[in-house]
Amino acid sequence: MVCCPAMSPVSPVWPRKPKLCVLLLLLSWKSWAVGHFQQCHWLVVLNNFEKVGSVPTKARFLDQEPIDTVTEVFQNLVDLPIDPREKYMSFPYYLKVSFSCTEQNDEELVRKSHLMGMRPMILISYKHPVNFYRWEVENLQIQMEAAPLRTSGFCSAEVMCTLNWYAPMPIKNGSVVMSVDISSNGLGVFIPRERFYININGFLKRDASGKTIFTMGYESSMVKSALFSRSKSRPLWYTVNHSPVLILGGIENEKVILLSDTNFQDYSLIELSIDSCWVGSYYCPMLQFSATIHDAIATESTLFIRQNQLVYYFTGRYTTLFDNSHSSSSWVRVLANECIKKLCPVFVSGNGSEYILALTTGKHEGYIHFGTITDGIVSFQMVPDGWSMCDRLPGSKCSINWATYIADEKALLLLVEGFSASANVFYLLNFNTENQTMTILYTLPKFIPEAQDLEFLVLDGTETYSSSLMNPRGVFFNTFNNMLYIWGNFILQSYNRLHFIFLADFPRNSTIKYMVNSYQGDMAFVTETDEIWYFLEGGYDVYRLVPSRGWSIFFNLQKMQQSSLYADQEFLVSVFYEDGELYQLVFLQAPGNKRLVKRVLPVAQVLLFDQNNPQILLKDGDRRMVAFSNICPFKVMRLRDLPKTQHLARQEIYRAPPPLVSESQGFHNNKTLAVYQGLVYYLLWLHSKYDKPYADPVHDPTWRWWEHKTQFKDYYFYLSSNWLATEGMYIDMSSYQKLYNISKDHGLPKTVFLDKGNSFSFTVFLSSHGDTSQLNGGTGSSYLMAKNLAVAVAVADPDCLHASVNQEVLINRKAVLYKITVKDRKVCYDQGLSGYNLKKTSLMVKVLGSSGKCFQTTYLGATMQGHLMVPVLIGCPPGKRLAFDITYTIMYSRDLNKHYFDCVVSNPEMPCFLYRDLFQPFFLIQDMVTGASGSFLGSYLLLVVGGGPTMDTIRDYTEDEIYRYNSPLDKTNSRIWTTKVETTTPDKKFYIMNYQSPGIEWLCLENSPCHDIIPRSIFAPEFFLKLLVSNRGVDTSTYCDYQLIFVLHIHGLPLSGKRSLFIVIVSSSLLVGLVVFYIIFCLIWPHIVEAWASLRWKINNILASESYYTYATSNAGFSFHSQSGSEESSRAPSKAGSKEDNVAKK
Repeated sequence: MVCCPAMSPVSPVWPRKPKLCVLLLLLSWKSWAVGHFQQCHWLVVLNNFEKVGSVPTKARFLDQEPIDTVTEVFQNLVDLPIDPREKYMSFPYYLKVSFSCTEQNDEELVRKSHLMGMRPMILISYKHPVNFYRWEVENLQIQMEAAPLRTSGFCSAEVMCTLNWYAPMPIKNGSVVMSVDISSNGLGVFIPRERFYININGFLKRDASGKTIFTMGYESSMVKSALFSRSKSRPLWYTVNHSPVLILGGIENEKVILLSDTNFQDYSLIELSIDSCWVGSYYCPMLQFSATIHDAIATESTLFIRQNQLVYYFTGRYTTLFDNSHSSSSWVRVLANECIKKLCPVFVSGNGSEYILALTTGKHEGYIHFGTITDGIVSFQMVPDGWSMCDRLPGSKCSINWATYIADEKALLLLVEGFSASANVFYLLNFNTENQTMTILYTLPKFIPEAQDLEFLVLDGTETYSSSLMNPRGVFFNTFNNMLYIWGNFILQSYNRLHFIFLADFPRNSTIKYMVNSYQGDMAFVTETDEIWYFLEGGYDVYRLVPSRGWSIFFNLQKMQQSSLYADQEFLVSVFYEDGELYQLVFLQAPGNKRLVKRVLPVAQVLLFDQNNPQILLKDGDRRMVAFSNICPFKVMRLRDLPKTQHLARQEIYRAPPPLVSESQGFHNNKTLAVYQGLVYYLLWLHSKYDKPYADPVHDPTWRWWEHKTQFKDYYFYLSSNWLATEGMYIDMSSYQKLYNISKDHGLPKTVFLDKGNSFSFTVFLSSHGDTSQLNGGTGSSYLMAKNLAVAVAVADPDCLHASVNQEVLINRKAVLYKITVKDRKVCYDQGLSGYNLKKTSLMVKVLGSSGKCFQTTYLGATMQGHLMVPVLIGCPPGKRLAFDITYTIMYSRDLNKHYFDCVVSNPEMPCFLYRDLFQPFFLIQDMVTGASGSFLGSYLLLVVGGGPTMDTIRDYTEDEIYRYNSPLDKTNSRIWTTKVETTTPDKKFYIMNYQSPGIEWLCLENSPCHDIIPRSIFAPEFFLKLLVSNRGVDTSTYCDYQLIFVLHIHGLPLSGKRSLFIVIVSSSLLVGLVVFYIIFCLIWPHIVEAWASLRWKINNILASESYYTYATSNAGFSFHSQSGSEESSRAPSKAGSKEDNVAKK
């Protein structure tokens, strides 16, 4: 018995009132889903375009170019808003989305969720490239909705077929790192939002059979437990946010690495194709040979490894970043004549490049090989030039043990051990790579200080020391908060690189092997014994996570729940941060289940289990009760009045849902998915082509897509609603759009961009544990509450940012409000292009006494509260551009000159301007993030930097030509234009203009390139000018260096005086010649006619006479008449002649 009617088709029809049984079904499913959503998780893999919907397959991200596979499909779409003249392409891959739930039938759940209307929502975020000189910096995101598709093949019933959701996997030029966020639309099974990294792997190729293989080595299909059981954990080194492929070495006596292009969601074990040549010598003191890959570093396009003293690199094939000629075909050995003892990573890129540091030993001890990677091209330079670090230090010898590079300052921070006869001394050095200067910043103590039960100790020279020697191992500098750390069997922290604080919580009998940083205020240290310690930046408490009491409780709970991510015997492989969360890479050795897994290390949950809440006794009359005191100073912490996240983070977001289908159960097919591919491709193509000099009348990249189709919108909807649409699909034009006002109300963005003088603010709400009945509402109560709920706000660069805090005490609500405002001071950045070389700094907000003590427990687990760090980037934010406002310029020109004349052959994309008219240009500042588009009101320089008579002959001018053609000081008679503006640059070389300038008058003087242009037709000459508009150095209202280069079409150019005189003389001469010829012709024409008539008569008579003589002669030869007849014949000519004479006389 069926109580509900059959489901209506998924099509654009008007919604109907739901039946009661449907509501009951939804409520029952909702109650089940709420109780089971924590045991479900998303599954995402790549599928090739041609294998979509086939048997379960998984593709690797190898192909990077769009493919032409949907042209035929789009040509058949006649009743849809598609322009058949446009070129629609597709991407090589689909995202295949599904989900899995513990101890549940996944296929059944997927089918049920689909029938309930569940659709996975996909958000793809593209990381901008390192080289901003080559690629535009933008934070682009695209929202999509996965479409349901039945798997092809046999199934017992149509409704029982295996179901998955599919969406295109779009590729963007300049981006090789892409995050994919999967969430539900709120219907069906509740599944937490998850993030996956689907990165391009440029180290793959296809062999002759079409199989995908690695270019750097051979993939091993078996991962043996012995590889990890005998090896300790090792660090994961890579360029933060820019490395698509991550690698891990450190597997003892094996020439293999772990490689992953999904941030170790899955991985491959690669045996490297390197020569492993032993090149030991007297200057390279290596004790023994080993096949181990000791150091492994990944950058955006290049992998580096060190085996013994040898260094190799391999550049992948990334056609979205650079030309194929930059990629490698095999491992390249570099620094062949050097003995390299260590490779040091540089985690943050700068100046459009990435960096790597190679530390030497032997003959070049005291030098550093400074490596630079730009567009896959690797170069090394040995610094210092001509002298060694050891030459400037006390003692005879030294050894550089660690190095890090600060790209913004072009400075190296070095940990150097100096050797002397008495004792070894460790120094912290600063070396400037630009001016080759070295400074000793700090001399480390020989012994570890005695903290005397303090959490930290300021090292000012008066402290006492223990007998434990300091053993420095490394240095780390956080470029966002300017925190410097020196670590070993101790931890030293510095805010200014001169004064240090000793963190006493870390035990001196443990030695740190490596450390990792989230760049969001968290750090983790891993010791030689694989202990994991946690530190919150801005504080002084160091916590041991593993092993600990809290970890033991959490681990046992996971075992009780039979989690597949935990086992009794585990081997730690690595620890790293991803999106602010700490992850472990662990090899599990369980019976029948030996594998490498990536799992979250829940720091907050472990610390929460590790807490010891003090017990107190409360009296209630004669009874005593045991209670626990609150060690967290606040009860609730919330963020209010948050700014728009999208605007602060400078995110450009597009929305692209799939076409609606009229299939009875809402399933798509290969054709509708192909159309989805083409639509997403065209949307991104419009985005890339929108960055053009001439501004569109509507500030929206999608405007031109539907410009001529919106008037037929109702018609398309009618066809689809009545099942008449082509291929059974409907494309909603209004749904393909750019989103400008997306905001999140649960937190601040991960990164904030600030232009000159910009600010942002938010409010921190803190509630107290106290009882309102104990507060009398007086001043003392307010003071005590504000004291117990104190908030500290710090900025990393006080000279660049100003932070203000306004406090408001709410006694009746036991709460305190802190309104925090952060503003740029307008002094820390000059001017730069959009997204170029931004100043890195940060804001930190901390509730005093909350470090490691305050937690918030939700359905997703525990999170830490009381501490907030937000990276801030100062400069010209991404997504701002200057555009030529052609629409308003033409309107103003028509009003100014009382007319407007376009070219005879008009071009809507490049209208013409008349030479003799005043030209007043106007420009727009377009914000690609907020959608704002307003007139540019600042000052600017306008220069002619190129030109030509046609578009094909435009050439760029030299600096000397630019000066002569534009400067009011030019004396060579070469200026192209002039203006009545009186403001000039300080050197008076060029005019400074603005929107109120009186306009430009074209000159085209004698020595200018637009002078004396030869016409190509009957119309007046024309010329194309290449103009540069820049506000650099003349506009102080912004950090942005707005540079716009556009081509201006000028027509109606006059001819030069000489050429005009020549044309007049030639024309006059021709005219006079024609007149004289006409007069002469008219005068002599009658005589010519009479002479011609006489000539004709004479010719006719001569012809007639010749004809008569010929006739008479013929008759005489053949006559048999008498002599008389002959005589008559002889007299005939004389008679005839007398007749002719008579005629002549007449």
